Amino acid sequence: MQTVKPERRRHKVFVTRNTEYHFRDRMCVAVRDRRTGDFLPGHLALKRELAGGVHRLPNGTLIPRENDPSPGEALYFVANGLDLVTSPLLRVERPIKDIVTTYRL
Repeated sequence: MQTVKPERRRHKVFVTRNTEYHFRDRMCVAVRDRRTGDFLPGHLALKRELAGGVHRLPNGTLIPRENDPSPGEALYFVANGLDLVTSPLLRVERPIKDIVTTYRL
């Protein structure tokens, strides 16, 4: 029987249709426009902790979840009374090392 090792990698990229949200642990450290490839230094998600995901039921009801969002769900941020919900997630990736070194932590 194989032992499952805990995840050691700290960086993830959550990809929506227009935007990439780059995370170290649960903190958003960079946001990039997928069309231009430019990082967006003024984006509201920057330096915010991921609160979880939002699942939309077929009838339009929104169900918040504390876990990391899965494809089809939105990212959900809360900070200083300003909630931010992204468009639905397409996929979760690992950033390439060259990009990780550009993060301003």
